[in-house]
Amino acid sequence: VIFAFVVVAHFSLVCGVASTVDPSFASFVPPKDTPHSEPANTHATTTTTTAPQFFSTMATTSSSSSSKPAFSVPGFSDEFFVVKKSGLSQAQALTAYLGGSAFQTVMDNPVTAYRQLVQQYAKDAAGNPVDPKVASNEAKAVFRAHPVSASLSGVGPRLVGVGFKRIPKFGILLGFSFFLGEGENPGFAAATAASILSAPFINPIRMIEKQQRAYFKQTGAVKPITEIIKESAAARFAPLFRGTIPLMGHSLASALLGLVGQPRLQKYIQKELGDKTSMGRAATGLVASAVVSPIYVVVTNPLSRLEVIMQTNSIGGKSYTVASAVKEMVTDMTAFGLRGIFRGQGIGIFKAVISLTLFHEGRHFMQDQFKSYNERHGYMPAQSTEK
Repeated sequence: VIFAFVVVAHFSLVCGVASTVDPSFASFVPPKDTPHSEPANTHATTTTTTAPQFFSTMATTSSSSSSKPAFSVPGFSDEFFVVKKSGLSQAQALTAYLGGSAFQTVMDNPVTAYRQLVQQYAKDAAGNPVDPKVASNEAKAVFRAHPVSASLSGVGPRLVGVGFKRIPKFGILLGFSFFLGEGENPGFAAATAASILSAPFINPIRMIEKQQRAYFKQTGAVKPITEIIKESAAARFAPLFRGTIPLMGHSLASALLGLVGQPRLQKYIQKELGDKTSMGRAATGLVASAVVSPIYVVVTNPLSRLEVIMQTNSIGGKSYTVASAVKEMVTDMTAFGLRGIFRGQGIGIFKAVISLTLFHEGRHFMQDQFKSYNERHGYMPAQSTEK
């Protein structure tokens, strides 16, 4: 409960900063000649729950500072629900990011689970480094023996993490982005701030996710979340924050390359290829992801290894420090060269291409729906030219 409160309070602060430091950037005068324009208070009297109402609760026009939005949440600024010049409100932009993340999470979970097992089985029961091919075969054996449970392992915490992990990260990312006038397409400054500040919120979910799969080879089943929480509670929940430091680096690379770099590269590819060929947005997005992903994996794979080492050992046992985890990686590299330090890189590149494409396609789909709704109902600001 305390953790949830901290998440909401943190996100509310970000939204408040983005909309109250300079309120003028968030408001606009709605077009007077738009036939579909409606007074904001007409939505407030609606009592039935419909699909259009879902969209309208996250968007409203504002012709003066005293206007009230059709929907508000305690702790959130009313300007959070006002459509900006990009054609989306902050609430709609955040919802689109969360929707894309949830879609990606479900679809890429089998690949995520397999990659962790490949990296986790880097050493045998005696603690000695294992050849990467042997580790890969052991991971495949687990999936052959338990295909469904292995593929779905950790998907529950990951979906919960879409809220607990993504709301702080995307909240900070979009909060800074809207404050800097970048709208739903954040820049490098917003990505850096989001990566560093959101890591303490994200790490506990990643720890639980990895602990669920940590003993699959021995038991053939996922470790119950309640058991993980009880073991962590005995140590005052400190184990849930193992691996936070490498996660900050991992998250930074993910934000800079995946959330900022890929969309910008996709726009360039769309301009150079899409407009001259029959390639659509999905195809250019796949090409952009294929270009970005190898760079992303090369940068993040060693950091991902550090996370796995620090988060998959026994919660009740001695924890790994960053230095001891690096030492284990050096030992692995000494025995097997670059194959040791880059375990799981091949599947990691495949995962990154699929994950980035799924995330951005889901995000774009929801953004298009929101913008279309805003246009039909006269919520778009007069100066908005973006589609």
